[in-house]
Amino acid sequence: MRDLSFDDMPLFARVAELGTLSAVARERDVPVSHVSRALLRIEKACGTRLIHRSTHGLATTAEGQTFLQYCRRLTGTLDELEGEFASQSRQAGGWVRVAASTVVAEYLLIPSFESLHAQHPRLCVELQVEDRLVDMAHDDIDIAIRTGAPPSDTVVARQLGTLGRRLYATPGYLQAHGIPRHPDELHQHRLITNSAVTMLNRWPFIVKGEPNIVLAEGQWRSGSTGITAQMALHGLGISRFATLVAEPLVRQGRLVPVLPDFVDEQPSPIYAVTLTSRHRLPKIRACIDHWAAWFAQAEGVQPVVQV
Repeated sequence: MRDLSFDDMPLFARVAELGTLSAVARERDVPVSHVSRALLRIEKACGTRLIHRSTHGLATTAEGQTFLQYCRRLTGTLDELEGEFASQSRQAGGWVRVAASTVVAEYLLIPSFESLHAQHPRLCVELQVEDRLVDMAHDDIDIAIRTGAPPSDTVVARQLGTLGRRLYATPGYLQAHGIPRHPDELHQHRLITNSAVTMLNRWPFIVKGEPNIVLAEGQWRSGSTGITAQMALHGLGISRFATLVAEPLVRQGRLVPVLPDFVDEQPSPIYAVTLTSRHRLPKIRACIDHWAAWFAQAEGVQPVVQV
């Protein structure tokens, strides 16, 4: 086992987590044969079979599970060592994989990259943009920017701000189809909904002082919040999306708030979420600290109230 290299540890861990050699090869941008040979070499060094291969895919053997635990432990130690040297040099650096929704990526993260680079020129960011909640360990994500309920105890979360949502449509749509005066009239309109996060289709209102939910059934729908916003901007119907996106467009006259006297904005907290094994790394802390300051000044995001 003395012939194993440091890189063998994270490679084997990714094979075990992803379950296919091709997925690991794509992730590392190498041929599948390269990963296959590395796995055979690791098994030879360990003197036992670590991965069971079948037509259904790959699965770790009992010995493979034991080896996987040590791989994760040693990889974590190497990350801590890297972080220790980075702390001593006071320069955060390396790749940071970040997962975020379309709206958060486009309107918050990407505009912040120039100042992040100016502050930490050795940092590199890879964005994975989609609305679904990612499996951070499986997808090898360092930081996930999420809205909604507080995450579980298995991760470390820091609140960056609060994001509200309201209903909007274009002036042209409302002129052609009329302006709804009550939430009960929404079923007469074309609605734009989200097919990836169905909870976003529960539109909250306050009617006569009481909470009321309308289950929006879309004439148009998409799994991307960015695309649903574009559908609304093209006059296809009424949509509920982030004030971060909509309010500047309202001032430009491109969108109009719908049922503003009834809509319950229900602001959702925005969290930066990291795995417990990574949250102390300087490169992770540098990104989160930068975004906490950036989000606090961003239009359409309510800052975190310090108690």
